[in-house]
Amino acid sequence: MAARGQNLAVVVHRAGDLRLESRPVPEPGPNEVLLQMHSVGICGSDVHYWQHGRIGDFVVKSPMVLGHEASGTVIKVGPGVTHLKPGDRVAIEPGVPREVDEFCKSGRYNLSPTLFFCATPPDDGNLCHYYKHNANYCYKLPDNVTFEEGALIEPLSVGIHACKRAGVTLGSKVFVSGSGPIGLVNVIIAKMMGAAAVVVTDLSASRLQKAKEVGADFIVQVKNETPQEVASKVESVLGCMPEITVECTGVQACIQTGIYATRSGGTLVLVGLGPEMVTVPIVNAAVREVDIRGIFRYCNTWPVAIALLASKRINVKPLVTHRFPLEKALEAFETTKRGEGVKVMLKCDPNDQNP
Repeated sequence: MAARGQNLAVVVHRAGDLRLESRPVPEPGPNEVLLQMHSVGICGSDVHYWQHGRIGDFVVKSPMVLGHEASGTVIKVGPGVTHLKPGDRVAIEPGVPREVDEFCKSGRYNLSPTLFFCATPPDDGNLCHYYKHNANYCYKLPDNVTFEEGALIEPLSVGIHACKRAGVTLGSKVFVSGSGPIGLVNVIIAKMMGAAAVVVTDLSASRLQKAKEVGADFIVQVKNETPQEVASKVESVLGCMPEITVECTGVQACIQTGIYATRSGGTLVLVGLGPEMVTVPIVNAAVREVDIRGIFRYCNTWPVAIALLASKRINVKPLVTHRFPLEKALEAFETTKRGEGVKVMLKCDPNDQNP
């Protein structure tokens, strides 16, 4: 049993007010485990809550611990936990159903309206030294999978869920719009699922280079073209219109591009979230039978991701570009806000800052 000192946490109080403060070390209840956190990635949503105090209907009304891309070590198990023991390294799935409703019964628990989700108001996240979580949503990491890879399963899961919803399969031609962390995991997973060609668009040349590094076949840097012009550039580099488009920005012009670019009878999956109301050429999509699908986070993806990482079929290590100790969390958040690098990782264990 590790000696437990203070429990520092990264807490957002309201828009613009981010603090590093001490919280009591929690005690695991039935079917819960207490974790010593190791690696926690910073997500765009964490930055958004800090900057704006809300995302859509989710509003920060009281101080909330941030962080939901995470891994750590079990240090205590609550009553009823049999599959984990102290010393086990685990990846944490942040969304836990509070009740077994019809969505859980049908295997789509991510849609459950009463879902607990780390760092979505009012639920605390896990960017802290010590955190307790439902043991059934902590997945044991094999010895050859690092803590950072474990933390990256959360963004990776968005790619797995999106590519499954899109129907990516052997020989698919795929267009990924946006080359941030979520665009990049969609490139990795689309290639893994058998896509023959993946084209990525972005404004940033450095982000597009990262897309090449993780497996994109073609990149298109967008300057100030119209959505139709970007769509025809995508078609010309691919040699055809893509059957599948995965839109990862949420920007209105990019969603428009997604509709124009997708082959008739194809599928557009909307992953990025922007304003509530966007103007899109819906008739163009309708008369060409382009299916538009949404995704909400993910479900049933952790075992898949762990199997892929353990077998070395995918490599997510290039995604981590910056590392900070938990004590320098405010600096890490500033770095993320400036859009530097790809994934900023916070190291929560002062005695182990390794990946």
